Amino acid sequence: MRLLLQQRPDGPEAPRFVQLMLQPDLLGGWTLVRESGQIGGRSQLRRDQFMDQDSALAALEKARDQHIKRGYQLMFTQGADAPR
Repeated sequence: MRLLLQQRPDGPEAPRFVQLMLQPDLLGGWTLVRESGQIGGRSQLRRDQFMDQDSALAALEKARDQHIKRGYQLMFTQGADAPR
């Protein structure tokens, strides 16, 4: 599953983005990958490990909701299990 959120462009600066990806790992757990930064610039990557898909999905939804409250807009969604 993959979500891409982006801020509206304000002024001369490029807008910021956040990409949230949920991936199964080789040991039966799940990884939430968060990439954030400025479009066309440097980005930061963060990985969080979870034992089951439900807790990983809850963390993804919480991160999505927090960014939407900060003014980000959902631009792209990919994956069979769309978040609630």
